[in-house]
Amino acid sequence: MVHHQALEYRLVCLAVGYGFGSLLTAELVAKLVSGQSARRIGDGNPGMTNIMLNLGRLAGFAVLAGDLLKTAAACGVSYFVAAPFIGHAALLYAGLGAILGHNIPLWSKGRGGKGVAVTCGWLVLYLPVTGALCCLGGGLLVLWLGYLPLGAAVIPLAAIPFAWLQYGAESGWGMIAAAVMMLVRHRHGLQRIRRGEEPRFFRRSRD
Repeated sequence: MVHHQALEYRLVCLAVGYGFGSLLTAELVAKLVSGQSARRIGDGNPGMTNIMLNLGRLAGFAVLAGDLLKTAAACGVSYFVAAPFIGHAALLYAGLGAILGHNIPLWSKGRGGKGVAVTCGWLVLYLPVTGALCCLGGGLLVLWLGYLPLGAAVIPLAAIPFAWLQYGAESGWGMIAAAVMMLVRHRHGLQRIRRGEEPRFFRRSRD
């Protein structure tokens, strides 16, 4: 009975996370600022980078703030409901659900964002010190090499051993799932890096 109840609460946290995650902040900001869907702007990705590049920094930071807030809300609600029964695992499953909802929202035919802000917000809540360090490391990598997809992919990958050591195998496998979702969403960018076709940010061309 205990195991069955624990499974139920894990699924509840996934569902809560998915519900909050599927609220695409970029769509709301794009509509308010330009009157258009985020999918009709720039590269069509409903995320902070695309909105910032095409609608300005203020709009981009609004998307970032919204993505962080919805992630915090998902984790907060899940922790309040499920922590008495499954402890810190409530945050693990809420975060995974939020990433999945952001990346593949059913209401938008699965056409969501890439989940970087959501993943980072969740990591800071779930692994306050080590998660923040992983996010910082990914950001520094982007500043150094200029490749956004590479920095994004490194963040959850770097967090895997920390999650495993701090909270055990369940946490480690959950972080592997987060890393897989990030790699899938950035696979085209990573392929472009390998071919030398990915634009480099924060660096002047040396050609």
